[in-house]
Amino acid sequence: MLKQSAGLLLYRWGEDGLEVLLAHPGGPFWAKKDQGAWSIPKGEFLDDEDPLTAARREFAEEIGTRVDGDALALTPLKQPSRKVVHAFALEHDLNVDKISSNTFEMEWPPKSGKKQPFPEVDRAAWFPLAEARTRIQPGQAPILDELARRVRDDRP
Repeated sequence: MLKQSAGLLLYRWGEDGLEVLLAHPGGPFWAKKDQGAWSIPKGEFLDDEDPLTAARREFAEEIGTRVDGDALALTPLKQPSRKVVHAFALEHDLNVDKISSNTFEMEWPPKSGKKQPFPEVDRAAWFPLAEARTRIQPGQAPILDELARRVRDDRP
């Protein structure tokens, strides 16, 4: 059975064109990684759950804000890890200075026997599309490309 995840890709129109909101994963493994480390806010869901419902839930858990509105379903994408990502694009502005992520626990430092909490997302940021392509995990880049193709005629 393939693992599946679902997420929301927020976008807005800035002075220089299309911008997208990406999230940086929390925890010590990702702390010093930047290029190719960012992601759309997303998380796993079960086969009996609606992907859009899961995407909205995961966004709220990772960013701390519930976002409603009409979402554009993008083509499900199989990652190099074989996980399938269901992404939904939503035009919405959001203040990234006020995110509040849920946490997970892991043993840190390794082999210390001590568990520490870390945020699932340690920060979020808006990026122009060209920069987002360098920041996002490479397996998710096609999501940005599809978004650009699908919304280019919608620019205000």
